[in-house]
Amino acid sequence: MEQQDNNQKPKMPKFNMSWIYILVLVGLIGVYFASGSTVGENSSASKEMSYEQFKTLVAKGYASKIVVNKTENSLKMFVKPEHIREVFKQGTQQVGTNPYVEVQFGSVDQIENFVDKQRAEGKFKGDFDYDNKNTGDITTFILNNLFWIFLIVFWIYLFRRMGSGGAGGNGIFSVGKSKAKMYEKGGDLNITFKDVAGQEGAKQEVQEIVEFLKNPQKYTELGGKIPKGALLVGPPGTGKTLLAKAVAGEAGVPFFSMSGSDFVEMFVGVGASRVRDLFRQAKEKSPCIIFIDEIDAVGRARSKNPAMGGNDERENTLNALLTEMDGFGTNSGVIILAATNRADMLDSALMRAGRFDRQIYVDLPDLNERKAIFEVHLRPIKVDKSLDIEQLARQTPGFSGADIANVCNEAALIAARHDKQVVEKQDFLDAVDRIIGGLEKKTKVMTASEKRTIALHEAGHATISWFCQHANPLVKVTIVPRGRALGAAWYMPEERQITTKEEMLDEICALLGGRAAEELFTGHISTGAMNDLERVTKTVYSMIAYAGMSDKLPNISYYNNQEYNFQKPYSETTAKVMDDEVLKMINEQYERAKKLLILHKEGHNQLAQLLIEREVIFAEDVERIFGKRPWISRAQEIMAAEEATGDNVKTEETEKPAIAENTESQKDQEEPESSIIDHTPEA
Repeated sequence: MEQQDNNQKPKMPKFNMSWIYILVLVGLIGVYFASGSTVGENSSASKEMSYEQFKTLVAKGYASKIVVNKTENSLKMFVKPEHIREVFKQGTQQVGTNPYVEVQFGSVDQIENFVDKQRAEGKFKGDFDYDNKNTGDITTFILNNLFWIFLIVFWIYLFRRMGSGGAGGNGIFSVGKSKAKMYEKGGDLNITFKDVAGQEGAKQEVQEIVEFLKNPQKYTELGGKIPKGALLVGPPGTGKTLLAKAVAGEAGVPFFSMSGSDFVEMFVGVGASRVRDLFRQAKEKSPCIIFIDEIDAVGRARSKNPAMGGNDERENTLNALLTEMDGFGTNSGVIILAATNRADMLDSALMRAGRFDRQIYVDLPDLNERKAIFEVHLRPIKVDKSLDIEQLARQTPGFSGADIANVCNEAALIAARHDKQVVEKQDFLDAVDRIIGGLEKKTKVMTASEKRTIALHEAGHATISWFCQHANPLVKVTIVPRGRALGAAWYMPEERQITTKEEMLDEICALLGGRAAEELFTGHISTGAMNDLERVTKTVYSMIAYAGMSDKLPNISYYNNQEYNFQKPYSETTAKVMDDEVLKMINEQYERAKKLLILHKEGHNQLAQLLIEREVIFAEDVERIFGKRPWISRAQEIMAAEEATGDNVKTEETEKPAIAENTESQKDQEEPESSIIDHTPEA
């Protein structure tokens, strides 16, 4: 109970210099209004008089009390209430009940003699005191300079705010200082190479860099030199930054980490200044490692024509970086690691040997690497003992390490949502479906004709893929709306290193099966095939323009990676030939799809009717209708072997593998040859 009470106590606010500025300002305003307010009942007015006038007032018996300040050679004579109007020409409502007269004198002895004489004559019967406090000057100074004090405090506060936003909290004059965070051995980073699964080749190269820093004599004795830098290149989410963190955790040397955007600032010349300051700190801590994440923010190729939008500030920063990495100065013992997923946009001077000596490619993980990544991310999750991690790895082709981490987290959330004690296999399969296809929308209202059209469309995909030799094997088909899709077909793709023309044509034919089924069996076409047509068009153009798979334009690639090239690398005549070839290839596969559907019309209709009734069907349902697939792929052989051993028993309720890729996701752009979801997007 005591622990709960402690947890419920409100947390005290953290100390901030702003609070001091606010308190000082409030205090000054309070003093100002307290001193400058209208004189009331308990306050008193004052009036300066000469020494002779003072003597006259005392002689008349107007004085009630006299206070002498020896330090300032001044005195205060307080006037009796009945004589206030005679002295100040105002009543007590204006000057208060205890006003006084201020008088400057020359000698304290003279005042004492005068007061003793007036006491003897009975003219003064009040108190005679001394007050040596000198607070009047301080109060008067503060009140008279209140505006300037407020202005100075405000500017100090403003400079500190600008300094914290642009120079790491060290003031406006340190805006050019480096914002890199330094990690040393035993610091906050506890990530090691054990936490990095997969990417064995990339991990081996960065391990060698760490080994060089720990034991340089092993390499220098043979005449080798320490590499200047290594560039980590790969798609998003593959673990480039994680590798750098592992280097920081493994290396027993200082590790400077910052982002490429940290060099960018609104002030001119700040980027170059921060580069110089970063390398100055690194040289002082040598040997050490500098890690620059997303280096494309400052390392983008410089424009040959500055008038066409070149950024001088960014280019100055890049020039400073180039000079520090390999200029006249030496950076012995300083290794630069950088990460980017846009290596094609980096400046060629940055990529040459002597600056980034090595380019380490961190690609999407293969089957074995995905299995290892699953094992890492499943450590903190309570999973069912019967969970087959290898099966999960096969059902996530094209997934990056970040995607797999998301799958594990989403599966845990789904299990918790259903009040389960452990995370089961079905939770992981549902998580894959959720991430790839989106959330199911079972409440979306569709008419009977729309539902039939979608069922015919998806059944067309399933039928064509079943009878195309190189098409990916089908896993399941659904007409339940999910995300932006009104229907989807999941496939188990084979992980190919190269793709043949026949394989691509079979996949194109399968993609066109939905539109062909609509035209044949409904008599009209709809916008449901927009996603399929978009993918087909991109694939065919890449086959003809890049891969040289055209009859009229064979063995020619028009791929151009020049960022500032504003002209097509081919003529208008070639463009016309290219367009004709694209149209011809698509029409051929479309006619082929229609012929296959007419040939298997009865089975297609049964499949569509089953979809309307059950909304989700699996590969075994298609097999019952069409029989065994004429061509067995390697993936199907693996699945058949598992079924024979009892490791992969599929049922409609428990097995929902979603090995697919949605064109709405990033994976379609990264791995177009990997898994596929053919879906019907909304109009």
